[in-house]
Amino acid sequence: MRIVFMGTPDFAVPCLEKLINSRHDVVAVFSQPDKPVGRKQILTAPPVKVCALENGIPVYQPNTLKDVEKLELIKSFGADVIIVVAYGKILPHEVLVAAKHGCINVHASLLPKYRGAAPIQWAVLNGDSKTGVTIMQMDDGLDTGDILSVCETDIGINETSEMLFDRLAELGGDELLKTLDLVESGEISPQKQPEGDFGYAAKITKAMSPIDFAKSAFEVHNHIRGLQSWPCASTVINGKNVKIHKSVLCDIEGGTAGEVIESKKRLIVSCGDGKTIEILELQLEGKKRMDAKSFLAGFTIPEGTVLGR
Repeated sequence: MRIVFMGTPDFAVPCLEKLINSRHDVVAVFSQPDKPVGRKQILTAPPVKVCALENGIPVYQPNTLKDVEKLELIKSFGADVIIVVAYGKILPHEVLVAAKHGCINVHASLLPKYRGAAPIQWAVLNGDSKTGVTIMQMDDGLDTGDILSVCETDIGINETSEMLFDRLAELGGDELLKTLDLVESGEISPQKQPEGDFGYAAKITKAMSPIDFAKSAFEVHNHIRGLQSWPCASTVINGKNVKIHKSVLCDIEGGTAGEVIESKKRLIVSCGDGKTIEILELQLEGKKRMDAKSFLAGFTIPEGTVLGR
């Protein structure tokens, strides 16, 4: 099939790569405009654009798809289907119906759960044991279109959003190819999504970083792994802001919420349910990321210290 691909971040790259290496023909790629990145604000191309150019595929980066000129451009490719993976903008109705098979989206959740911008992070933040990828026929709603196929996977108890992100990106690409075969052959059986509120995956913000140790150990652990690798969970230790990168649940009995129970070679902290977590990796503001043993060798945290103050 002739394919127009729309995507922007890392998550979309495996899908694009698998399409390029398949029997299908990716005739054009649409991605968000280059953006300034880092402290020096260097204008940087999105990962999808880089991948497309490396494979000799023309790339278009319009600020909007709402004008007639852009719609005519999309139609001019004569695409059988438009594949959308984390493109970053809501598509006008005219684009949704611009190809023979419309627009097909790869969404990183088990729809209808976690419609919205950050389904991977919210699945981890909420402590879900399962998630997956849904291949969906796009409609005018927000992730409300008919389900074409689903691929489910377990979430490990210590798996971070970053780790899950990489796994789902690969699973999504594989499931997409299987689904396209069924679409092309006419063997696909779209299923309507049920009505109701199944949880909205709102954007992740820096304001979410501070850890509330009054919550249960499981919730605190989920907070830490859910916000990895951006914006990262954080707390205050001895008046210093510290990012917490990695933790595990611990079987040592706790005390006051946020209280450091052990801090010689291991950093163990009590949570609100009287249970504890062990912090494995952390990063003092302006310093490099370190394992807890190395961190404690140069930054004293007396037992009994309450984090977050």
